Amino acid sequence: MSDGISIDALGQAVGDFSNHEKLGFDLGAYVGDLAFEEDSGSEDISLEGLQQELEECESDEVVANILSSGAKLREYAKGVENNLRKVELDSIEDYIKESDNLVSLHDQIHDCDSILSQMETLLSGFQEEIGSISSDIKILQEKSMDMGLRLKNRRVAESKLAKFVEDIIVPPKMIDVIVDGEVNEEYIRTLEILSKKLKFVAADPAVKSSKALKDVEPELEKLRQKAISKVYDFIVQKLIALRKPKTNIQILQQSVLLKYKYIISFLKEHGKEVFMDVRAAYIDTMNKVLSAHFRAYIQALEKLQLDIATAYDLIGVETRSAGLFSRAREPLKNRSAVFALGERIKIIKEIDQPALIPHIAEASALKYPYEVLFRSLHKLLMDTATSEYIFCDDFFGEESIFYEIFAGPFSVIDEHFNPVLTNCFDAIGLMLMIRIIHHHQLIMSRRRIPCLDSYLDKVNISLWPRFKMVFDSHISSLRDANIKTLWEDDVHPHYVMRRYAEFTASFIHLNVEYGDGQLDINLERLRMAVDVLILKLAKLFPRPKQQIVFLINNYDMTIAVLKEAGPEGGKIQMHFEELLKSNTSLFVEELLVEHFSDLIKFVKSRASEDPSSNPERSITVAEVDPLVKDFGSRWKTAIELMHKDIITSFSNFLCGMEILRAALTQLLLYYTRLTDCIKKIPGGSGLNKDLVSIQSIMFEIRKYSKTF
Repeated sequence: MSDGISIDALGQAVGDFSNHEKLGFDLGAYVGDLAFEEDSGSEDISLEGLQQELEECESDEVVANILSSGAKLREYAKGVENNLRKVELDSIEDYIKESDNLVSLHDQIHDCDSILSQMETLLSGFQEEIGSISSDIKILQEKSMDMGLRLKNRRVAESKLAKFVEDIIVPPKMIDVIVDGEVNEEYIRTLEILSKKLKFVAADPAVKSSKALKDVEPELEKLRQKAISKVYDFIVQKLIALRKPKTNIQILQQSVLLKYKYIISFLKEHGKEVFMDVRAAYIDTMNKVLSAHFRAYIQALEKLQLDIATAYDLIGVETRSAGLFSRAREPLKNRSAVFALGERIKIIKEIDQPALIPHIAEASALKYPYEVLFRSLHKLLMDTATSEYIFCDDFFGEESIFYEIFAGPFSVIDEHFNPVLTNCFDAIGLMLMIRIIHHHQLIMSRRRIPCLDSYLDKVNISLWPRFKMVFDSHISSLRDANIKTLWEDDVHPHYVMRRYAEFTASFIHLNVEYGDGQLDINLERLRMAVDVLILKLAKLFPRPKQQIVFLINNYDMTIAVLKEAGPEGGKIQMHFEELLKSNTSLFVEELLVEHFSDLIKFVKSRASEDPSSNPERSITVAEVDPLVKDFGSRWKTAIELMHKDIITSFSNFLCGMEILRAALTQLLLYYTRLTDCIKKIPGGSGLNKDLVSIQSIMFEIRKYSKTF
């Protein structure tokens, strides 16, 4: 090996050096004297650029020392060469001194080389053996993969075969439960297993061609028929229990029937004809049971009904006996429910309260307006329908069955409601029923139960035409009223106007949260009719002042009633406020003319004339003097008479005091104009002693204002 040869040669050389050292080796003999010869060709060296190089090296410390010492460059170089030679010889002597260690190192390296050669041979053998083992492992891996694949295929086949056997086999325990067991939770679980087997046999084409099916299929069919027969009898018995009197249907449905709802699913899948029979039996049972319940409830409610209005209870119909069917005059408070909403509005606030229990109300001898019974009936209908709808959807899995069941109850309610509606003349009650239906629709919407949508829409549609007809009857009663029979020689509010005010206020109240435009239109028509009628009644009074007092009293009373219904006012209230204002102005003029006619006539005709424009017709002291003296002599008495007149003429004290204040203010205005006129008359100052001071009149006005 080349490396070995090199190491041997190195060892030999080191050995030679060692021997020479032992013999007293002299470096001087080999090296000789160190000497430098001058370069003969130095004179030919060019010194061009030397100055520049010297300037560049000026900063170098060594160069600077050489230049400063003034020594020759050649001598300095010779000294450096001698130093380097000496250092070289010293290094060689150091290596010679370490020759023994180098020999030892050579031997050690030689030994390591031998050992590594042996290891190389051994590892080569291992490599050959590992290659053989790798090929064996590869063969084993291929065999393992083949065995794994075969095992996987066998497991798949085993699972399919096991599932097939499990699905098609009929365990003896299942036969015992289906044939002899009672219908309970275990029976339901067994039915589920039987259903899976029947579906498996019917759905898988591979099963139909198997020999196992020929043995199992007859047994499965027998079990299917036996199960259908048994669960049919069971369900029928439960349906018969629904027909028993005083049975709580909802509890029976929730606690009993729903536990066995899988029976219906089983019949629907494996016994369609029997399922249809069960479905028909349930529909027939619930139809009859619920119809009977609603019929009994309605009959009990009818005993609690309080009749509010008849066909003759109209706004424009006189209260005095005028025929065979008309009522004798009754106190207004006893007949107020016909035209006033009153406490009946509570039914809207109690919309979601439980339905009335008839026997409790009957035992208390209580009677209710029809809208109370209407709400109770429909509250019961909503709760029953909600419960039945949810049950049908859960138990039978279909919503349509509900409508077949409730065809009977709907018919029973219609048989009751249609005659009641035909004979209902209570407009307020009809509007309350419309509002009740609206709230019931909202309740059903919140419940997310749509089963009563069409029924409630139908009821709502039937209520509106009836309401319109009754409302139009009230309008017609005003338009066609006999004013001679209605008229009474009394300037206080007329009972027809009070009826109108309460009637209108009732509907304004009922329309606050609904904004029904159609109702607003009808109220405007009613208002126009009553306007015409009240003017006709006013004209029957012989004196204009009485006519105005009559109108003011009626308008004031109407405004007061309307404010109770809605303090924010409205078009109708604003209309009557304008009428009240205009008629108040007319009354003030009439009242003042009655007591101060000459004064007012003079102020209106002469006081505004300019004396310089027509000297011939100028106002004189003689013309004004009687007016001043007349006013001064009786103005307090006249005001007292006006006060008494107003107190006796107007029903509303506050309204009367407001009118008195307006009259006194207008009187003060007229008198002020008179005094201003006197100041312009030549010699008018002579009347100052008879003039009443403005402060005196103001004091008198304030005296009456305190009462106000």
